[in-house]
Amino acid sequence: MTQPLSIAVVDYEGGNLASAARAALRAAELSGIAADVVITNEPTAVLQADRIILPGQGAFADCARGLEAIPGLKDSILTATSNGTPFLGICVGMQLMAERGREHGVTEGFGWIPGEITLMEATGLRLPQMGWNELELQTQHPLTQGLGKAPHGYFVHSYALQNTVPDVLLATTDYGGSVPAIVCKGNVAGTQFHVEKSQTVGLRILANFLTWDPKAPV
Repeated sequence: MTQPLSIAVVDYEGGNLASAARAALRAAELSGIAADVVITNEPTAVLQADRIILPGQGAFADCARGLEAIPGLKDSILTATSNGTPFLGICVGMQLMAERGREHGVTEGFGWIPGEITLMEATGLRLPQMGWNELELQTQHPLTQGLGKAPHGYFVHSYALQNTVPDVLLATTDYGGSVPAIVCKGNVAGTQFHVEKSQTVGLRILANFLTWDPKAPV
């Protein structure tokens, strides 16, 4: 009998845990995937998971400190991803994938994605960007398959990834200029918008994540 897919939603007091877990379970159900979703701050559970989801809301520095405060938790994420476990960061969880954040000082990130998190330049527009915005797909990728025409995501953020490279951009959005919306490098990916609040688009991205094989040709 095939074992259910194990999904670890990382708990570091970063917010949106229950809604992210529910969305992942719903995406699995809609796709006919047997899955066990657990909200956890246990390094062993993260190391043993088939998929890792890192939600996040609030300030980059606070979220980074939250990860560091739980012994072994950040290291378990780094070890698991270096061993090939697929990872999805959501909102600040995606921002932590960058080299550093410049919110409330300079804070180091995971360093997986080139660039840094800085205050958005959105002249004439309010910050935070809050609400629905269209995703502009930059390339074909398994994570963005089946999103339909003019997909939208639900955004809530004032800081965004800057000075990155085109190769990691799966999608952008326009808010006073081009803003990275989905990034991916190897087996790690992230969405600046909240997939768990993005209805059918978010559920499709999550479903794609659950079946994603980063080693397969794109």
